[in-house]
Amino acid sequence: MTRPLSASILLSLVCAGPAYAAPRTCESLADLRLPDTTVRSATTVAGTLTLPGGPPIEGLPALCRVVGVIRPTSDSHIGFEVWLPAAGWNGKFQGIGNGGFAGAISYDMLAYAVRRGYAAASTDTGHEGSGATDARWALGHPENIVDFGHRAIHEMTVKAKSVVAAFYGEAPRRAYFAACSNGGRQGLMEAQRYPDDYDGIVAGAPAAAWTRFMLNFIWNTQALAAPTAHIPPARLPTIEKAVVAACDARDRVPDGVLVAPDACAFDPRTIACASAGASDCLSAPQAEALAKIYAGPRTRSGTVLARGFPPGGETGDGGWGAWITGPAPGQSLQAAFASGALRHMVFDRADYDLRAFDFERDVVAVEARMGRNLNATDPDLSAYHRRGGKLILFHGWNDPALSAHETVDYFQAVRSRMGDATDAFARLYLIPGLQHCLGGPGATYTGGLTVPFGDAEHDLSAALERWVEAGVAPGAFVATQAPSRSRLGDPVAAGPRRRICPYPQVATFGGTGNPDDPAAWTCVRP
Repeated sequence: MTRPLSASILLSLVCAGPAYAAPRTCESLADLRLPDTTVRSATTVAGTLTLPGGPPIEGLPALCRVVGVIRPTSDSHIGFEVWLPAAGWNGKFQGIGNGGFAGAISYDMLAYAVRRGYAAASTDTGHEGSGATDARWALGHPENIVDFGHRAIHEMTVKAKSVVAAFYGEAPRRAYFAACSNGGRQGLMEAQRYPDDYDGIVAGAPAAAWTRFMLNFIWNTQALAAPTAHIPPARLPTIEKAVVAACDARDRVPDGVLVAPDACAFDPRTIACASAGASDCLSAPQAEALAKIYAGPRTRSGTVLARGFPPGGETGDGGWGAWITGPAPGQSLQAAFASGALRHMVFDRADYDLRAFDFERDVVAVEARMGRNLNATDPDLSAYHRRGGKLILFHGWNDPALSAHETVDYFQAVRSRMGDATDAFARLYLIPGLQHCLGGPGATYTGGLTVPFGDAEHDLSAALERWVEAGVAPGAFVATQAPSRSRLGDPVAAGPRRRICPYPQVATFGGTGNPDDPAAWTCVRP
């Protein structure tokens, strides 16, 4: 005979927490009480959401939009939003990252997530910015730097899970994070500092070695600012043509994309002009600047301070012209990011000129002021591994913003620290042709920017979820032609398709068949 539940057991079930609480209406979430948090509004949205200063977001399913602020310190003001599908929730939570210096909610990514049935959250990381390169918010506000560095994503995640549990009456079964660039750095911060937050993380082109990347940006800007050394965008095709001629034949597929640019020993001095005014070569100062960009920053004695950029990928809309060279000296995106960091995070001078930076004297200041809160380079992922977390990293070899060499170095450091256990929870994919997070020549799309939009053979986020939920470890992938952001729902697009191998394996063409057929390539460990 079944015994009736005692009053004490009934009471314990009622008070056990969100897993046993009754679901709440959307509007009632405005009264939700969470530590250090103010819920400003909770409203039902469906169809179109119009936001101040931006285009309307259309095609939204019915959802509950929760807007709030978290204040873990007296100088913190972490804006966040949680979007909750009103019907068809898949039981999962998706954390969404930020590019650049953040400063805004990622509304497009929230929309992508809820359309696929995920409850999702995004944060401005503790400040409002006027653009991806705006770092003025950091001047005189060290707690804001901590929030941006790692605390805001963690706080957002913890509070959002509580909102999810309150709305649905149960906690999410799984939690995932997928983002690129600074978002990739955020993902690695979560794995390193807050391993219980997420079951699976995709960290694309992670700005993890933050201080090293900033040194790289300064180095490149100074190299191109030397007298007559600036390389205008019109000269970039000359460089890429020479790189392709020197190294593209190594993979036996003459398509202008280097499969392993780290093995390309191109010397920029081979295209230095023999006579002044030639249009198909570089001046001696330009060739010297290019050599410095490939080599990376170092001291006068030769100590390497950060990794340089691999050859290839100099041209294209998302190539060097915007990120490295700019239309004129000091007008690149790298210069803008470095100036913002030095002025508002390191030297506390809004008029600081990065051309004054001394690599013999000032590196220590960069490390001291930014390293502790912004570098996500701790290779000890044992806590994340113990809790069963899975990590996928990816980086494009043609990335003109953040050198893929740094991500390789980090993964090798993890393998050195974690040993054979690394294979049980972590993968790295290096994607030929891929520029910064999205775009580039050839087959460069493998997903991983947010929730899955394809199957586990074509989409890193889908492969991550299969790994977490079914225990199927990812192997080689099939990359497709990169869609535009508006076509993220159709990742397996027409065009070339290539095999992408887990590092350290490299895709190798067998010499026969169609190179745009993934079956014509095999994974080989060099």
